[in-house]
Order: sequence, then C-alpha cells, then structure tokens
Amino acid sequence: LGLAVLPAVANAQRADNDYGFNQGNWEMTVAGQGQNDSSWEGTSFNLQGSVGYFFTDALEVSARQSINFSDLGPSALSGQTTAAADYHFDMGQLQPFVGANVGYIWGSQVYQPNTWTAAPEAGVKYFLNHTTFVEGRVEYDFFFQPGHNAGFSDGQFQYTLALGVKF
Repeated sequence: LGLAVLPAVANAQRADNDYGFNQGNWEMTVAGQGQNDSSWEGTSFNLQGSVGYFFTDALEVSARQSINFSDLGPSALSGQTTAAADYHFDMGQLQPFVGANVGYIWGSQVYQPNTWTAAPEAGVKYFLNHTTFVEGRVEYDFFFQPGHNAGFSDGQFQYTLALGVKF
C-alpha cells in the first residue's frame, strides 16, 4: 500500500515546491525610489509597476509603467509606458530571463522627451517563497525620434530592482 501511495506523495511535494512560472500564471511587480536635497527643499520620486501573463511556462508578455516626479530643479513629470516579451529559463528559485520591450517615453525633463523607444533586456527573478520574488533587470533603451540624434548609439541604460508576486 505504501508503494501505491508514493507517486501521489511525490507529485504533491513537487507541486508544493514549484518555484518559477507555469502557463496561465500572472505576475505583478512594484518598485520605487526617492531622494531629496540636503535642505529638504527639493524631492524626486519614481514609481514603477508591471503586470505580466505567461502564455507558456517560459514566455511572458507584460505591460509596464513608470512615473517620475522631480522638483530638484524645475518641476518635472515624466514616465515610460512599455510592452515587453521575456523568455524565462527555469532553474528552480532562480529564473533568469532575456527579452525585449517597446514603448513610449514622455515628459519634459527626460533624455529624449516624447519619443518611441525599444530595448533589449535581461534579468533574473529570485523566488523568496513559492509566490514572491525579487527581480533585477537591465535594459538598453534606444530612441526613434527623427532629427534628434536618435538611435542605438544615443541610448540609455535602465536598471530596475523590484518586488513581485505570481498568482
């Protein structure tokens, strides 16, 4: 009888130890940052969020939004809205990924204001438990703004450290 129950117990343990993603999973991430000058007269804040869906165990498509506000000099509001596709490599708790995104950068105090952008990206998600993870991501944005030295060589790196959940 014990041998007959063993496969069911093994499957239950495997499902219980399922780090990473499965087809049909959703994920949501949030990240933030703030700073001020030494006299507390100027501040800067950044908030980023994303929602993603896994079409397979490895392929995720997501929507991302960042909002930036600064009054360290002239007050400025800016942001970036992107759609991304990432391929994940299932290594248990560690989930490296590579992908690309395309989107729009808007605002008055950004490197290339009000322009379309695209970026290759790579990163890693590390699961703290079966549903919560920390994500580190780097991307290189290049711009599509005619007549403004736009292109791959005038791009910018972006770095993100976020906390996420899968559901």
